[in-house]
Amino acid sequence: MTDKPQPLHSPLLHGPAGKAGYRIAHGFFNRIGGVSEGIYAGLNVGSGSNDNPAHVAENRRRVAETLGVAPDHLLTVHQVHSPDVVTVREPFGPERPKADAMVTNVPGIAIGALSADCGPVLFADHKAGVIGSAHAGWRGALSGVLENTIEAMIALGARRENIVAVLGPAIGPDHYEVGPEFYQQFLSHNVDYARYFASSGKDEHKMFDLWQFIADRLNAAGVRGEALRQCTYADEARFYSYRRTTHRKEPDYGRQIAAIAIIQD
Repeated sequence: MTDKPQPLHSPLLHGPAGKAGYRIAHGFFNRIGGVSEGIYAGLNVGSGSNDNPAHVAENRRRVAETLGVAPDHLLTVHQVHSPDVVTVREPFGPERPKADAMVTNVPGIAIGALSADCGPVLFADHKAGVIGSAHAGWRGALSGVLENTIEAMIALGARRENIVAVLGPAIGPDHYEVGPEFYQQFLSHNVDYARYFASSGKDEHKMFDLWQFIADRLNAAGVRGEALRQCTYADEARFYSYRRTTHRKEPDYGRQIAAIAIIQD
C-alpha cells in the first residue's frame, strides 16, 4: 500500500479563492496512504476509534500535509448527528465542539467531516472565499445540517447562487437496507420522500438512497450540488464502513475524512 494519501477530488470544488494568491484545496480521503493496522488498516483518522493514537495522529498529519496546512490546523468536531454548525476563526483548544458542520473564511485552516457510511459534504463559494464541511447522516440531513451550513456560509459573505457542494463517499442505495420505522419517519416529514426508497424484497424493509436524498436537499436549498456516488460499504479496499463492520461483528471500525481549506500560494 502506498505511503501517500490518494484522495478523490471534484472539479466543482477546484479553483481560486476570492482573493488573489489564494486557492481552495480539498480531498475526499480514503483508506489509502495510512499507517494504521488490522481492522483499521490504512488512513484511519478517527480519534474516537480504539486505534493506536500515534497511528491516528500520523494519519491526520498526512492529510494535513496533503492539503497544505499545519497538522494542528486540520480541524474536526465531535460529531453527534445534529444540525449544528460551528463558525471557525482559529484552531480549537483541547475540547472539540459538539456539532456536525463547520464553515470558515480563514486561510490555512482545513475543516473536515469524518465518516464511515454517513455523507461527508464539502462546500465552497470561490468568489467569496468561504468554505464549509458537513457530516450528513440521515439524521443530520433530515434535520437541516446541509441548509444550516449554507446559511452559516452566507453569514460569512458567501452568496447562495455561488455555492457549490459535493457529497463524497457514503453508503450506496444497493446496501442501505432500513426497517419500516425508518421509512415512516421520513414520510412523517414529507410524503414525497417515498421516492428515495425501493423495495428490498424482504418483508417491509426498504433500500434507502442517501446519495440522491442529500443531492436533492442541496439543490433544493439553492446551491449547485452533486454526489460522487462512491459506496463505502461495497468498496472495502478504499473505504471504512460502519455497517460492514456491524454485519461482520467486528469490534470497531476506522473513519475516513473529507476536508477543505483555503490555501495561500
